[in-house]
Amino acid sequence: MKSSPISIASLIFGLVLLPMIASAQNNTSNKSASEATGPRRFWQASLPGGNYIVALDRISSISKHDYVLNGNLRVTEVIIDTNGNALARFYYIIPVTEDSGSNVGARLTTRGKELLDKVGERTGVNANTAVAKQYPNTTHAKTIEFRISDEGNLNKLFGSASNAWIKGIGRKFSIRNE
Repeated sequence: MKSSPISIASLIFGLVLLPMIASAQNNTSNKSASEATGPRRFWQASLPGGNYIVALDRISSISKHDYVLNGNLRVTEVIIDTNGNALARFYYIIPVTEDSGSNVGARLTTRGKELLDKVGERTGVNANTAVAKQYPNTTHAKTIEFRISDEGNLNKLFGSASNAWIKGIGRKFSIRNE
């Protein structure tokens, strides 16, 4: 039996590109960020994946950085380190192809997102905010992780946390579905 070029291309797409696209997120998400005055000594985050509260005087550092993961994904990450045992990671992740300006890569990414959205509708799992872990490589003890589906909202989260810490003023940061 002879394989057609279309079925081979589908197989390559499914085995190689789809896992990469599975981690893709839409930069124009339907979530909006807001900030309000919070309890005096605490910074709070209310996110689609859960909630995080930290005492301002327990924060030891706040950082934001970018890196490329496995040559396929660009990750922007905000880390809040504390004097306690837990480390909070908030991250935004997209395929490098989406960042490169390639028309072919952009079309594949868009199609992959459409497929993931359809699967999410059927399963009730939002692939844009679900934390992606591969045991044991990305599972870290005492790490609290949140995936943010919009890079602009991640930047707002970083600004909110760092301003609250520097000024010593409690804040409540929220990202909600519209």
